[in-house]
Order: sequence, then C-alpha cells, then structure tokens
Amino acid sequence: MNRLWVRLTLAFVVVTLMAVVAIAWLADSSANNEFRQYLARQDVLTQSGLLDDLGAFYQQKGNWIGVGEIISNFDAPLGRGRGQGGGRNRPPILLADAQGNVVYDERNLRLGTTLGSAERDLAQLVKLNGNVVGYLVLGQAGRSSLSAVEQSFLDQLRVTLTIAGGIAILLGVVLGLLISRTIAAPLSSVAQAARKFASHDWSQRVKVQGADEIADVAREFNEMADELERAEIQRRNLMADIAHELRTPLTVLQGNLSAMLDGIYPLERAEIATLYDETRLLKRLVDDLRELALADAGQLQLNPQTVDIAKTLRDAVTNFSIAADTEQVHLDIQTPEVLMGVADPERLAQVIRNLMANALRHTPPNGSIHLSAQVEDKLIRVSVSDTGEGIAPEDLARVFERFYRSDKSRARASGGTGLGLAITKAWVETMGGQIQVSSELGRGSCFSFTVPRWV
Repeated sequence: MNRLWVRLTLAFVVVTLMAVVAIAWLADSSANNEFRQYLARQDVLTQSGLLDDLGAFYQQKGNWIGVGEIISNFDAPLGRGRGQGGGRNRPPILLADAQGNVVYDERNLRLGTTLGSAERDLAQLVKLNGNVVGYLVLGQAGRSSLSAVEQSFLDQLRVTLTIAGGIAILLGVVLGLLISRTIAAPLSSVAQAARKFASHDWSQRVKVQGADEIADVAREFNEMADELERAEIQRRNLMADIAHELRTPLTVLQGNLSAMLDGIYPLERAEIATLYDETRLLKRLVDDLRELALADAGQLQLNPQTVDIAKTLRDAVTNFSIAADTEQVHLDIQTPEVLMGVADPERLAQVIRNLMANALRHTPPNGSIHLSAQVEDKLIRVSVSDTGEGIAPEDLARVFERFYRSDKSRARASGGTGLGLAITKAWVETMGGQIQVSSELGRGSCFSFTVPRWV
C-alpha cells in the first residue's frame, strides 16, 4: 500500500529494528569481552605465587629456557586457589620476555610472536629487583573455558538483551502507528474535503490541527476554499446580472419592432430614435463588460504620461455644469492652479466622469458636489464628494462590485448598469493608485482615488 501512514510505520519499524540489532550486538560483544577481561585481570595469579616462582626461575637461569616446567606444574584455576581442577577450567597462559616476545604458550599458537599493547596492559608483570623481565598473560578463553556459572551469566545477558530488543521493536511499531496516523489523518481530511469541494460542495472546510506544517496546509486550504466560494458566487451573480441587464433593452427592441411590423406603431423617426437609444445602451454594456474582462486578464492598455490633474478636474466641472444646473445641483472645485501627475489622460477623465455622474445621480436638488485635489507625499489624491442620500453601511463594502446597486429593485431611474464604479476601480488600480469611499447615510458620500505624482 502506498499510504503515508503505512510507509511511516514501516520506516519506524525498520529504524527501530536496526537500532535494536546494532545495540544488542554491541552490548553482547562488549559485555562478553569485558567479562572475560575482567576474569583475566583477577589477582589470582598474584595470590597463587606463580609470579614469585617465575621471578625466582629467571634469577636462577637468567633466561626463560625451560620455564614451561614451572607453568605446567601450575594447576590453580582462576578464583579457586591451588589444587582444584588441575588448570582445566582456566584460560591458557602465555609468557613473554621483557621485549614482549612470546617465549611460552600452552596452546603453542603464538610462540615467537609479540604481545600487543592491549595485551601488555592486561598482563601481570614478572619483576626482578624492580625491573620487568617478563609478561604473564591469560589468553582469551573459549566457551568451554568458562565455568557453568560464568557461562550462565553470559547466556542470561543475551536473553535479557533479546527480550529488551523485542520490547523495543513492539514499542517502535506502536509508536510508529500512532505518530504516522496522527500525521496522516489531517492530510486525509484535507484530501476528502478537496474531493467534495471539487464536486461543488462549497461548504467543505477542514479542521486546523496537527503539526505546524499540517496546520498551515489546512489553513491555506480553507482560505482557498473561501476565495473559490466567493468567486463562484460572484460568477453566478454576474451571469444573472448580465442576463438581467441584456434582457431589458432586448425586450424593448423586440416589443417595439414587433409592434411596428404589426402596424401598431408607425415607422417614424421618434420610434426609431427610441430603438437606437436601446442599441446604444446595449453597446455601452458590452463595452463595459469587455473592459472588466480585460482588467481581470491584466490586459488593460494604458498610455501613461504627465497630466495636469487640476486642468482635468476643471474640464470635468465645465462639462457637467449644464447637467448640474438642470438638476439644481451646485458644483465647486478646490485645487492648485497646476498639479502634475502621471496617468492615462483619457482613462483619468473617464474615472472622474464616472464619479461625477454617480454623485449627480444621487444628489437631490439644492445639493452640492465638491471636487478637490491635493498632494500626499508621492501621490495625488482626487476627491469627489456630494451631499446626497449617502450609502448604507451594509452596502458600503460592495459599491465597487459588478452590477451591484443599493436599489434592490434595480430600476434604471435610480442607477445605470452597475458597472461604472467597478470599471472606475479597475482603471485606478491599473494606473497604480487606490480608490476609497466613505459615506454617512442621509448626509452624502466621498469617493477619493490616488495617482502617482510627477516629480
């Protein structure tokens, strides 16, 4: 199975098994060697008098020729004194001269060889008048060289190590299962939620739990799910809004043309002008949708250059003066004589027109619209404020959404297509600025945006 928890568990088991085997082997080997060396380092040789006999032999002979007779007559086993066992239960004895050359070996395996440094450290020293004249070494004992009690100790040690290793392996398996399942379970819940989310179950979210990395995955999934759900809701609303906005002019066109064909309406210029106005509305709607599509794709084309923001605002006031007079709305402007910024002149003028048209639409007679521009560090802030009806707090955060209108009836008398502010926001951000709105219900609204300052 290619499951994460299975692979993690197997990894724990393998690592634990290898560690147990390595530790058990090292412990057994070390204990065995140390135990045998411990036996070899006992003071039995000193207590037995063999070292004194060898010293006397060397003092008499001046060499080690014939020393085998002295050692062969030594029959005291380790730890049991003289006269017990005839030496059958002790390790073999080696004797080396002062230079470390082996002159006697009970097994006749190392005659003529030289003792290693470790063997010299473990050897009993044969001294004469304070000078070392030989090294007496107990050779490594085989299994048969140990007594039954001593061999039982080593066997019991191996059994203990085996039991400890089995317990360690069992704990490794249990801990491996627990840890791997703990790690894999949150990931499984994320995968399950993702499958349901792919089946258009937009309510799926996962619990943020587990290690920091796993929790980060769950948190990012939830944020992604929130964004996708919002995008799906916006997509559905957009399709419904487009259908709604297209239906009205198409219905007018279809009804009027049908009436003309049936002879109900005369084929006159006034009727044709009405149909022409509806086609203009359709064209404007299609153009607005195209601009928004380009904004989503990051393909809005700009022609940035130095622009006199103050002059652009004054031109906008001039262009809207007749419409404002008709609606009995007062226009005023406050800006420096010259205020140079960096923007696309046509798109900047379009942004200002959209904001002024929106303000004029929602400002009652005897109200006022105020335009201003000022420098803020490396930016220029342009503001369009009115004394109109204002925006309700629940609508304030959505005014820049496509097709959103605070008038739930969506009557054309209370607003346009609902795309003007969305397009305005797209153009401002494309020019490197930000747009904001503040409003108080019944007292008016203020839309402001920034463009880079020319320095």
